[in-house]
Amino acid sequence: MYPPVVHKDAKRIRMVEVCFSFLLLLCIASGASAAARIDKSNSSSSASNFSDLGGNVDHRTEQATVAKTRRRRYISQNDMIEILDYHNQVRANVFPPASNMEYMVWDEGLAQSAEAWAATCIWDHGPQHLLRFLGQNLSVRTGRYQSILQLVKPWYDEVRDYVFPYPRDCNPQCPLRCYGPMCTHYTQMVWATSNRVGCAVHTCHNMYVWGAVWRRATYLVCNYSPKGNWIGEAPYRVGVPCSECPSSYGGSCSNNMCFPAVTSNYLYWFK
Repeated sequence: MYPPVVHKDAKRIRMVEVCFSFLLLLCIASGASAAARIDKSNSSSSASNFSDLGGNVDHRTEQATVAKTRRRRYISQNDMIEILDYHNQVRANVFPPASNMEYMVWDEGLAQSAEAWAATCIWDHGPQHLLRFLGQNLSVRTGRYQSILQLVKPWYDEVRDYVFPYPRDCNPQCPLRCYGPMCTHYTQMVWATSNRVGCAVHTCHNMYVWGAVWRRATYLVCNYSPKGNWIGEAPYRVGVPCSECPSSYGGSCSNNMCFPAVTSNYLYWFK
């Protein structure tokens, strides 16, 4: 009896099916492998892009951090504004009135040089090589302060010991030897041509002040340019406000001061 043809055909069909299935699985496996390679490649590319992006972000962040570190101030922006506004308030209201008083703006370069000196915690003016070109006021106190002006107002208070146009009993040897009344801090504040200022505040844990060690002293340094307090010169010229402004101001006047027509504080805050 012949075996059923259907059986043989079935076997052949099954064999073909098995082969086909095997080939299909092989193709699928191959495709999956290819897909895996493609996915891996895309993943690597994405990771690379992410890494690059992340690297760029990190790099930018790092750059921003470095820039922020480089630009980090030992003074808050609020303190900066308070100091600057107070200076201009004092300058606008000098008596007798000034005919050539210039509006004062913040200078980042001066602030950076003030930072460097404040960080030394040396209770003296310096560094000497800069003092040939810059004016400088110093102030120090212990403990916390509610307003930065608590360190600035003592400079203005020297006006009580000052008689225009020249200092009388002012002792330029401060801060090391302050035996008599001082007024050179005040005169630097109101020196008409000193139209730029930059300051820094630093906390000094051990600072020698007048022969004693001050714990956690708050040290304020303000640098001015152009330098004031030239011996034999008055801090400003007396007359109608803004009547003798330098030509560079283009005749612009604000609050009794020669006001820059183009330049503003914002160019100094955020440059």
